[in-house]
Amino acid sequence: MKLHDLKAPAGSKHRKKIVGRGIGGHGGKTAGRGTKGQKARRQIPAGFEGGQLPLMQRIPKLKGFTNPFRVEYTPVNLDAITALGADVVTPEVLVAHGLVRKNDLVKVLGRGSLDKAVTISAHGFSASARSAIEAAGGSVTVLDKPFAVRPPASGNQHQNR
Repeated sequence: MKLHDLKAPAGSKHRKKIVGRGIGGHGGKTAGRGTKGQKARRQIPAGFEGGQLPLMQRIPKLKGFTNPFRVEYTPVNLDAITALGADVVTPEVLVAHGLVRKNDLVKVLGRGSLDKAVTISAHGFSASARSAIEAAGGSVTVLDKPFAVRPPASGNQHQNR
């Protein structure tokens, strides 16, 4: 089969229905709009509710705002690190075991306990996790974030000024 042999399957292509061209065709006279009434005479805007206050105007505007500079971490608890059984835990090790996604910022939280000394590198640690790791004889390394002062702003050029 060559490129010039390709053809659309039978019945998959339809000609656009042409209406309002006289009684000779099938879409003459009212052109599928029924008889009389506002909908037969002109287009009405989307969201128009016949003069009733439209839904978009009835619902309140959102209060507050979304912080464009929010830093989101992927949480990893101590019990998950214990289940790994590794002596050195880095974000790459966590990605390899499917606990976090590639390029995610990792924060270690204190649920669970450690039964052996583990060296852990992450972008953030809760106070309880840090104390539990150090109590088990392990060490904590805080990794640098991939941005200098704040994360890159999301949105367009009119926001974040």
